[in-house]
Amino acid sequence: MSFQKNIGAVRRYAKVMRFGTWLQRLPQRMIPPPFRLMQVGSAFWQSRALYAAAQLDIAGVLGDDSLDVREIATRADCDADAVSRLLRFLSSLGIFEEAGTRCYRNNKTSAHLRRDHPQCVRSMILMHNSETMSRPWYEQLEAGVREGVPPFVLAHGEALFDHLNHQPEFDRLFSEAMDSVEALTGDTFASDFNWSRFGRIIDVGGSRGAKSLAILRRHPSLEALIVDRPQVINEARRHWVEHPVPGSERLQFAAGDVLESVPAARADSDVFLLSAVLHAMDDDTAARALRQVVAACGQTGARIAVLEMVMPDTGADQACASFDMQMFMACRGRERTESEWLLLFERSGLVREEWVRLQSFASIQVLQAIRR
Repeated sequence: MSFQKNIGAVRRYAKVMRFGTWLQRLPQRMIPPPFRLMQVGSAFWQSRALYAAAQLDIAGVLGDDSLDVREIATRADCDADAVSRLLRFLSSLGIFEEAGTRCYRNNKTSAHLRRDHPQCVRSMILMHNSETMSRPWYEQLEAGVREGVPPFVLAHGEALFDHLNHQPEFDRLFSEAMDSVEALTGDTFASDFNWSRFGRIIDVGGSRGAKSLAILRRHPSLEALIVDRPQVINEARRHWVEHPVPGSERLQFAAGDVLESVPAARADSDVFLLSAVLHAMDDDTAARALRQVVAACGQTGARIAVLEMVMPDTGADQACASFDMQMFMACRGRERTESEWLLLFERSGLVREEWVRLQSFASIQVLQAIRR
């Protein structure tokens, strides 16, 4: 019995995405090369302007209103002329919208910067453009490429997750950003995969448990155990006590390290979920992590669901290639092709049972331990 659901919609989504990739590459063919290089070379202007607007919470200031720049500046404690120029620049990019002379409002895009939006990505913008994450790109990318060392390590003297362990404010921002990934990918991981065949999800590296919660909402009989670093788990418990939502009462939490030990499966109705965990690791470390999960499966017959991107061998789209560069910048991880994934699974003592496509750039690979 397949784990795949909504196969028709998934196939239609794949066709739309292929068309979207073709459209995305049109400027590369149509814009004169010198101008195209200037576009790419100055793209950081756009990201820094967006970061400033997110820091100033201009989307929140605007809310559902159309406001004159003087009023926006007053509420955001800024200079009116500078705010006007910032919003003119961003509205030219399709972020915010002119409602009149020196008057602006939110549009469908900027609305996703509002804290009250169900698909808010503000924390993701703040995290990726923070000094912590920007410095490696600006200061150490060339050296990292020359030496084959993550620029984050060269900039900060330690790996990303070691850095998070003693930077609690940035760690909280990182966790919030990870919880907003659903706004980018949608929740098709919950709808296009048949989770009803399981009774418990063990969400390894699950942060606050946002992904598991999306699944629990669709399956009232399911429960989830969220496993992550101790400080993340403590924050998650506090968050759901203060902000309970339907389904959060079925979230349980356990501190753990996937490289050291993972809570054991109880039955073949358990499934270990690893969502965007392995792409942050090199092959040796990822194999070590998977072997820990295999050990946790024991002889129960529990499965492992790896929710990750699968890179094409050639012709990667911009999203795939961008995420892969981010993994190089921040850690020793990578986005993997299908053949690379299968080799990793084999060396970890696993066999792929099914590859489930989603209406997303990610997919779910269902694994079982190789019977000895």
